[in-house]
Amino acid sequence: MKVFNNFNLENFNAYNLSSVCSRAYFPDCEADIINVIQKARPIVIGNGNNLILTKQFYKEDFLILNGCFQKVMLEKEIIIAEAGATLFDLSETAFQNNLSGLEIFYDIPSSVGGAVVMNAGTKEVEIKDLLIKVRYLDLVDGKIKEIYKEDIGFEYRNSFFQENVNTIILKVWFKLEKGDPLKIKSKMLLNKEIRWSKQPRDYPNCGSVFKRPPGRFVGPMLDELGLKGFTIGGAKISEKHSGFIVNTGNATGKDILQIIEIVQKKVKEKFGVDLEIEQRII
Repeated sequence: MKVFNNFNLENFNAYNLSSVCSRAYFPDCEADIINVIQKARPIVIGNGNNLILTKQFYKEDFLILNGCFQKVMLEKEIIIAEAGATLFDLSETAFQNNLSGLEIFYDIPSSVGGAVVMNAGTKEVEIKDLLIKVRYLDLVDGKIKEIYKEDIGFEYRNSFFQENVNTIILKVWFKLEKGDPLKIKSKMLLNKEIRWSKQPRDYPNCGSVFKRPPGRFVGPMLDELGLKGFTIGGAKISEKHSGFIVNTGNATGKDILQIIEIVQKKVKEKFGVDLEIEQRII
């Protein structure tokens, strides 16, 4: 396990916000995670692709599952992944073994743990549709437990783990199906092309800021309000897709939060819709 003091988290959040934590742990195995938890109660993050850091300095330690704790194993048509593995890793492993089901996740920038917490996906497929069970650490009693899909209470961008913050996902089991490798690869590349055509790639961002409200789309509402390109400090509502906020170079978490608050207020006044934040605020 690697440990760093006064660690800058800039490269471990997709907004590239400059923020320093007292200490950062990069575990190699479950024992490392348990060891850290026994010594302190760190803030746990994955790839940081859904994260808004609001402080320039955190007194708390961070446990980072990024670039570590990322083994991906295969048992026939079941993929077993440690929480730090990426959806890209999973998709590639599935493709290399002629397994179908994960194509839609090929270019979604998320760790496996983070994807399960928020039930990542699209209108076609969500994580819950492929998941069998999850192994996790319960911080309340310090025990490692397993929970099956039926008991996780998956909803749109929500799950048992999002409601129970005293849990750390360790390992996830997915059930896939045998498929044609050419069709699998074709679907992976098509999903990537569609995503890249709609989403901003010129500036750092964490994807969709808000959950999609029933019967509405966030981008068009913000366009109607004239908020495309709206800027505070170094944060700006993307001119390519208004549902995204980008860091134009020197944004802070507070800049992003100010934009979010203004958007929520204006959408509520104009459309009577309460926008719910999809990203995690620390």
